[in-house]
Amino acid sequence: MYKIKSTIENIDWTFITESMHEKGYSIIPNLLTNFECSELITGYNNSNAYRKTVVMERYRFGLGEYKYFNYPLPNLIQSIRESIYPKLAPIANAWMKALNIATTFPNTHQQLLEQCNANNQLKATVLILKYGKGGFNTLHQDLYGDVYFPIQTVLFLNEPDQDFTGGEFVLTQQTPRAQSKAIVLKPKKGDMLIFTTNFRPIKGTKGYYRVNMKHGVSEIQSGERYTLGIIFHDALS
Repeated sequence: MYKIKSTIENIDWTFITESMHEKGYSIIPNLLTNFECSELITGYNNSNAYRKTVVMERYRFGLGEYKYFNYPLPNLIQSIRESIYPKLAPIANAWMKALNIATTFPNTHQQLLEQCNANNQLKATVLILKYGKGGFNTLHQDLYGDVYFPIQTVLFLNEPDQDFTGGEFVLTQQTPRAQSKAIVLKPKKGDMLIFTTNFRPIKGTKGYYRVNMKHGVSEIQSGERYTLGIIFHDALS
């Protein structure tokens, strides 16, 4: 997995950091190759790789299905998770400081998992999602326990307007005493979207204030849509 680690190291993280501070999200184009995307989609049917399957309609989460990976994670996913986390921790720590929240995130992903383990959060949260025609995902946040990292990523595994239509990624921003703002994104196959898990700071006239964020997926009009979600904290066991 040297190639993916090298690719991540060569990303313009200054630009990503500025984008995260300004907008709460950023897109890294072409992180995955077509082959890597195809391999992840093909692996969807390998039941041994997953600890749990969730049919979204059953829980009113939307219409579609997703599967949580088991530990140990596939090498590609493990490499992405542990290589990107140290690039995002300084952003998360800057947000905590701006909002006067007494939380400091460690420098390495292993140290974050140790904090999760101490809180009985032992289950992998990396998941792969599949939607067909009519599928969608309601607005939500992925927290899973008291220990959580405020930034996560999603990798897009097939091509919009070719493999599927509709299915845009939706972020909503709830500013205090104001109407919600909707952000609609359409990343391409192989792209990684980095975005805030639940809130971010915005600078106002009297300093920084907190705005809450949620994310979801608009209705798929045709075809099949696959994505891989990488959440950095673990879930309660």
